[in-house]
Amino acid sequence: MKKKLRIVLAQLNLTVGDIDGNLQKYLTAAKRARDEFTADLIVFPELGITGYPAEDLYLRPAFIQREQEALQQLVTEISGIYCVVSHTHMHGKQLFNSCSLIYNGVIVGRYAKQYLPNYGVFDENRYFTPGTTPCVVPVHGVLVGIVICEDLWVQGPTHQAAMHGARLIVSPNASPFEINKHELRAAMLAKRAKANRLPIVYVNNVGGQDELLFDGGSMVINEEGEIAQFAGFFHENLLPVDIDISTAQTHIAIANTNYPSHEEKIYQALVLALRDYVNKNGFKQVILGLSGGIDSALTLAIAVDALGSDRVKAIIMPSQYTAAISIEDATQLAANLKISADIISIEPAYQTFLATLAASFKNQQADVTEENIQARCRAVILMAHSNKFGALVLTTGNRSEIAVGYCTLYGDMAGGFAVLKDIPKTLVYQLANYRNQVQPVIPQRIIDRPPSAELAHQQTDQDTLPPYEILDRLLECYLEQSQSIDDIVAAGFERTMVERIIKMIRHSEYKRKQSAVGPRINYKSFGKDWRYPITNGFKG
Repeated sequence: MKKKLRIVLAQLNLTVGDIDGNLQKYLTAAKRARDEFTADLIVFPELGITGYPAEDLYLRPAFIQREQEALQQLVTEISGIYCVVSHTHMHGKQLFNSCSLIYNGVIVGRYAKQYLPNYGVFDENRYFTPGTTPCVVPVHGVLVGIVICEDLWVQGPTHQAAMHGARLIVSPNASPFEINKHELRAAMLAKRAKANRLPIVYVNNVGGQDELLFDGGSMVINEEGEIAQFAGFFHENLLPVDIDISTAQTHIAIANTNYPSHEEKIYQALVLALRDYVNKNGFKQVILGLSGGIDSALTLAIAVDALGSDRVKAIIMPSQYTAAISIEDATQLAANLKISADIISIEPAYQTFLATLAASFKNQQADVTEENIQARCRAVILMAHSNKFGALVLTTGNRSEIAVGYCTLYGDMAGGFAVLKDIPKTLVYQLANYRNQVQPVIPQRIIDRPPSAELAHQQTDQDTLPPYEILDRLLECYLEQSQSIDDIVAAGFERTMVERIIKMIRHSEYKRKQSAVGPRINYKSFGKDWRYPITNGFKG
């Protein structure tokens, strides 16, 4: 036997709930794969008709009904090419995360996902019933096994398909981006392919969905466990791949692939996340407060790269504590990025608030209260511009600050999208340096200056916090690795500092519950992954 299949990997950017729009993308991709690439088979991402994850939309009968109508339209309109389409399937009162093989108006095979992820950002047990049986169907005489996403991460489903005679595996996926996730996927796929002597066609979603980001990274793994073909990160792609199948083996040509650096990958992830959040939610432009510090500088660069300078506006809002070089650097940055930046002093509003509160605060010493009033004056200005011009306010706080509550509720936390919410401060510097390597836009003085909120005279972040190199390593131990205080101290950290920082993390939970959504890049981020109670007496 000698067969040749041309398979198109449809790495698409789909939108949750936009069933009509997603269907049109499917129809266009399928027709192009058939007519332009002369493909035999096209494979779409997991639950792409509805978009993923649709969460409690899956509990609405009208939503499921509309998806089934779209699926039927796809079955009716596409001929001359096999299509692997993932969708929900209702059987009785049970809803399955399913996948159908469609050809010439007929569903010739159907598979239900067997392993439903229910950890981290996943909640599939809430909606779906697991399947129990394999699906191996012929495509032009070649037996093809179908598995869905999580099924690849355990041995059972691919082994089942191999035992039923499959010569290759195709797999729709909706696997969110995390740092180093591609390497984990590639290692897992290599293990499955080598164990079963089967190539694997892995097709992933791409695009931003609220806090989740899908990086694409679709690929074909040959039976030796090598990445033979790769669709790239953070963009749509229809990738045609030829697979030659003989009685003894399969052959897939190996293409050279240039992978982005660690910093480039994260930077491009943030650009895509912001672009999709803004565009998919219908915002015309974004606005942010530009302080002359590194966080707002990086946020501004990402925004311009995501949307273009004509859709980004900044406001510089100095106070009596703002250094002249902060205004100079912020103005230079805005000019470098060719964006409009107004300067609006908060001093009149701040003094008015102090006068208004003077009687109430009589005989009270100035403290963090007055600092927070300044941050809230800035928030009022930004939100007023948001209301007046329909601009989404971007917050500029980073993960390190949000973790310990070094931020002002209803102040610098006020906004609609937190671009750096999952970016530790030390990584902020790395990303700023990366962006300047592409094109030097962030003034070097912004990167070199000690970070400061500039809410008091000669204030720096390290008046309150440990050096960020130390803080971020401590946060990695506690947040990512779930280590106890004793574990962290045993790793070489000073106990008093560890106890103080973890107390700050615990006491800031109520702030984080009210914070803006932001793109997730870590295994454990402040969002769907982080479900700690606000009222919490545990101190370990």
